[in-house]
Order: sequence, then C-alpha cells, then structure tokens
Amino acid sequence: MSKKHSMITKLAFLSVSLMVTSAYAIQGSLPQLKAAMHITQTQSEYLVTTPSFAVMIFVVLSPLIQQWFHISDKKIIMAGVTIVGLAGIVPMFVDNYTTILLSRLILGAGYGLYNSQAISVISVWYDGQERAQMLGWRAAAEQVGQALTLTIAGLLLSYLGWRSSFAVYFLAFAVLFFFALRVPEESQAQDDHVDEDNLAEELTDENGPITKISPVVGLLVLFAFLLVVDYVGMENRFPGLAVAINGEHYTGASMFLSLMLIGATLGGITYGWIQDRLGFGTVYLGLGLMALANFLFGFAGDNYWLMVLGLLLIGFPLQLVSPLIFNLLPDLAPADRQPLVTSLCLIGFNFGSFFSPTIAEWTNHLTGKPMSGMGLAAPFPIYGVVLLLIALIIFLATRRHATK
Repeated sequence: MSKKHSMITKLAFLSVSLMVTSAYAIQGSLPQLKAAMHITQTQSEYLVTTPSFAVMIFVVLSPLIQQWFHISDKKIIMAGVTIVGLAGIVPMFVDNYTTILLSRLILGAGYGLYNSQAISVISVWYDGQERAQMLGWRAAAEQVGQALTLTIAGLLLSYLGWRSSFAVYFLAFAVLFFFALRVPEESQAQDDHVDEDNLAEELTDENGPITKISPVVGLLVLFAFLLVVDYVGMENRFPGLAVAINGEHYTGASMFLSLMLIGATLGGITYGWIQDRLGFGTVYLGLGLMALANFLFGFAGDNYWLMVLGLLLIGFPLQLVSPLIFNLLPDLAPADRQPLVTSLCLIGFNFGSFFSPTIAEWTNHLTGKPMSGMGLAAPFPIYGVVLLLIALIIFLATRRHATK
C-alpha cells in the first residue's frame, strides 16, 4: 500500500478534484446556448448551477449509502466520477431544455457522491502544516480542473458549436482510469484523533479534547454560502457582459474564465505558506482582495479590460478563504464528526452556487437594473460592500473573544 506521504498517493487523491468544478466548463457557451434554445438569462445560468442542488443532497446521502451498502471510499468515488462522465455528455445528443437540465441534476449527484470524501479524508489523514498544504493543493486541483475544462469547452465552442462543448466530460473517464490504477482499495488513516493547530482559537472558547460540534460551524456554512454566491455570479455574468461590450459574435469569454483560474490556482498552492505566516489574518487578506475584485468588475462600465482585471483577481482570494474554512473544521468538531461538518460546509458552498442566479436577479431588481447588457454588472458593488462588512464583523468578534 502506498504511504500517505507518498507524492503518488497524494496526486491520486487530488486527481478526482479535477472534475468537481467541471459543471462550470460550459459557462463560456451560455450566450450561444441561450440564443439557440430561446431561453432566458436566468434559465441559462441554472444549467451551470443546477448540479449544485444535487450536490447538496448527495453529500449527505453519500456516507449513508456507503454505510448501508458497505461501499469503500474508493468505490464510491469511482461511482461518482463515472456518473459525472455519463451525465455530462448527455446534452451532446438532445436539444430539450428540461432533459438537459435533468442531466445536469444527475451530474451534480455524481459530484456529491464523492466530494465530501475527497476533503474529509485529507482532514483525517494529515495534520498541521501538511494538512493545510494538502487542502490548499486540493483547492488548486479544483481550479486547474476548471481551467482545463473551460479551455477545452471554449475551443470546442469556437470550432464546433455550443453542443460540442459538453464533450469535455469525456475527461472524467481519464480521471477514473488514473484513480482506479493508483489508489489502493483500502486506506489507513492516521488515527481517531486530529491534531489541533489552534487556528480556531480566535473563534471559539473550546479548550482540551474536542467532544462536540462547535456552533461556529454554522457560521462557516453561512460564510461559504455568501462567498460562492459572489464568485459563481461573476463567472456566470461575465460572458453576457463580454458580448454586450464586444458584440454578439464574441466568443472569447471562455479564455478569460480560464485565465481567472490561474489566480485561483495560485491561491490554493500558496494557501499553506500564507496561512503559516498570517494565521487567521488570512481571512482578512482574502475578503479584502475579493471586495476589490467586485468593485473593479462592477464599476468597470464599458471598460472591458478593467472588468477583466476584476474577474482575474477574484479567484486568488477565494482560494485563500475556502481552504481556511476546511482547515478550521478539525478544531471545531471531533474526528468522527468530520465527514458531517465537511458535508455541511459543502452544502453551504453548493447552496450558494445553486442560488447565485436568483440572488443576482433579486439584486438587479433591488437596484432597478435590467437583466441584460451592462445591467448584468449591478450586483457586484453590493457584494463587495457585504464582504467588507463580513470582515468587520469577524474582526470585532475575534477582538471581543481576545478581550475575554
């Protein structure tokens, strides 16, 4: 059996995270898909975010399915990746919106089957700086996968049309082969406890052995929800704004959506290094940079390159904050409840992703801006203000705790 510190073992487990964010691969195709199928902007965005609804359900069902049918982690992960591949290619062969939406729902079920295992296993296997590093790498792997699938889908869109962009999901079978070949059938975690790195001391009064789930977990779930509402909303709105600025035949949005993931990947790779130096202060750096990205994007007007700058910036700080959420969890719940609290945070992330189009639409109505043209940028200055308010609330709460 490969040792847990082996790079091959680490790469094998990280490989499955390459497909977790592939639901967003078709974002660059949304304007063309919307025109071809005669659907609304919100309907087209839901083709991207509907998988997140199924993820919310299956991250809860997955551990139960494993328990009921005595399925190993390896087999449940392989089952999930297989479903992703099969459901992902369905839109290549049908042109009915309801059928495509259903296939996207099944796609999300595949993600949900193995998403929480890919994270909680890291929290149990690794501790301290190595755990932070692995969680950062896992976040980076998601961004690399999203960049790769976005690029391939964008190239397919440019040369073969929107329907062919769904062929990108054939990559799931390549990931499945590598994972099945390299990952052992049975894994051996370090033990039944998780070493604390004291990151959560600023948020909780817990001392000594962890025996129950901290209520701070609920706040992290809400935090995850708000972060993804913003991030996914920017990804969804950018293609429409790019077409509004550059003309209806513009197909270059996928390239910039891929480039934004370079920053996100760097955020994941450097998270362990930054967290080691800033500790809990990493959250303030992340929220500040995310707010700046929103202001650049939302106030850019018809300045396309300023808007692109905001888009390219937002990924880096997100990948500073999201691994921090999972890195806090081992200090907020006992080891045997780690799959549960990991699933709860994943529900927060995916709930935010699923409802991002609706919340963005509500924000448009609130500001009196149209759901088309440059009005698509309306939500983001408001999101930026909300992020700064969150940073202020966290600062005041931690300062109060420090005073006590």
